[in-house]
Amino acid sequence: MPLIFVDLHDGKNFIKDTHGFDLPDKEAMRERLVRIMAKIARGLSADGDRQDFLAIAREANGNILFRVHLSLDIEEVDQP
Repeated sequence: MPLIFVDLHDGKNFIKDTHGFDLPDKEAMRERLVRIMAKIARGLSADGDRQDFLAIAREANGNILFRVHLSLDIEEVDQP
């Protein structure tokens, strides 16, 4: 499998992966993406009402293989 790059976007900032990952197959890529998003989820804060993150796994030529979206939406509910 070719070198895979994982770019991250948080709604404000875009971080382009310039190093890449050498992974044996798509299953390993899926596992890596889940670990990346789990690490992001552990760092979420209670500030604000909504936080969205997008990870894009791509080949060096720009071919996108996976998109992973993580979202936290906090809604206060008024009780009567």
